[in-house]
Amino acid sequence: MQINQTFDDPKTDTICITSNNCHQSTIRTGTVQEIIRQQLKDIANTKVSEATVGYDNAFIVGDLADVHQQYMKWKALLPRIKPFYAVKCNPDQTVVNYLASLGVGFDCASQQEIQQIPEIGVDPTRMIYANPCKQPSFVHYAAKHNVSLMTFDNMDELYKIKEVYPNAKLVLRILTDDSSAQVRLGLKYGAPPETIDYLLKTAKKLDLNVVGVSFHVGSGCTDAQAYADAVALARNVFAQAEAIGYRMTLLNCGGGMSGSNNEHGITFEDVAATLGQAVDKLFPSPDIEVIAEPGRFFVSSAFTACVQVIGRRALIPEEESADIQQQKYMYYLNDGLFGSYLMRFTDNERLNFRVVFKNGVFVYEDKKQQEEAPTFISNVWGPTCSSFDSLLQDVRLPRLELGDWICQENMGAYATCAATNFNGFEKTKIIYTNSTSIGPHNNGM
Repeated sequence: MQINQTFDDPKTDTICITSNNCHQSTIRTGTVQEIIRQQLKDIANTKVSEATVGYDNAFIVGDLADVHQQYMKWKALLPRIKPFYAVKCNPDQTVVNYLASLGVGFDCASQQEIQQIPEIGVDPTRMIYANPCKQPSFVHYAAKHNVSLMTFDNMDELYKIKEVYPNAKLVLRILTDDSSAQVRLGLKYGAPPETIDYLLKTAKKLDLNVVGVSFHVGSGCTDAQAYADAVALARNVFAQAEAIGYRMTLLNCGGGMSGSNNEHGITFEDVAATLGQAVDKLFPSPDIEVIAEPGRFFVSSAFTACVQVIGRRALIPEEESADIQQQKYMYYLNDGLFGSYLMRFTDNERLNFRVVFKNGVFVYEDKKQQEEAPTFISNVWGPTCSSFDSLLQDVRLPRLELGDWICQENMGAYATCAATNFNGFEKTKIIYTNSTSIGPHNNGM
């Protein structure tokens, strides 16, 4: 894999991973704060009469240096465990290209995700089809493109794979305790303990190659011990498989790791210490390959979303409000629940907007103004005509004006990829920067 860069403009770099279908992205240089300031300056200086439609749309700034920092943290704290990035978390091509250039593997869940990865020159051995219940034509596509590693957790899946891709390398996904997670994936996937022996014996009868075990303790896991407990369960399944005649060589520790901003009440350092120790203790043999499927860990903290106040309504007519502190406001933004914020609510994550641009002044780093400004009971809505498009209700915010901008950090995971075009609104564009000028390169693992 080759990375090409051009530096025609000191403010922008162009990154391209050479492949049959080369994707190019303009990548700026500068901190997230600097990029936001410049973007808002350009918007403020645009004359409405001369502007193109959507010049003042919401936008997201993604910092590739933050992604790189997360990668280096993973290598330092979990050197034995190879990361396979969960593409569904943020399938943006620039993110995928960058991680590919670092030597990261990929966890794919559909034909489209599988197709996206080889097109940029990634070898199929760096991919796992980690959806336990797969569409038959997608399995055929995986077989055609030599993506042999794939998961299963039920009997019907075994017969499906036997018919479509009998030479696949199968990984049994087991059910583990995910009660401490924000999104409990065990409600949908994972073979219960009482079914494992029969599944393995059936796979053996069908002459299928089961090479390992996978688990997932849930997305946004808040208990590091859950990983150690899951590793112990996997160790037992390895023993069951050996008794049936399998020699397993792969352990997949799933995902659920939080990003660097500790958004789920647990740090990656906590998880890495517990998981790494459990793996080394229960799977000491270097012949066992250990992988994981982090998604939000790599991208969550790297993205900041900026939205503009496009409407405001005072719930008490201001001329009748004897006490201004009793005033209540409704604000309308140019991105909302049907856009970049859908998954924040399915993940039960509370929004915490920060004022960026107020009354024509950039106040991103003005902590004094942020802390001392009077606040009012506020309801915040997205731009669509649906009353479900509600972002915040009865929260305290400073008095905002039309044209003010606010931002939300930790927006790299499940944001634009889950957005819709409901009511004709476009998905929010992403502006990329490299805040430390760390160029993408190939650090093969």
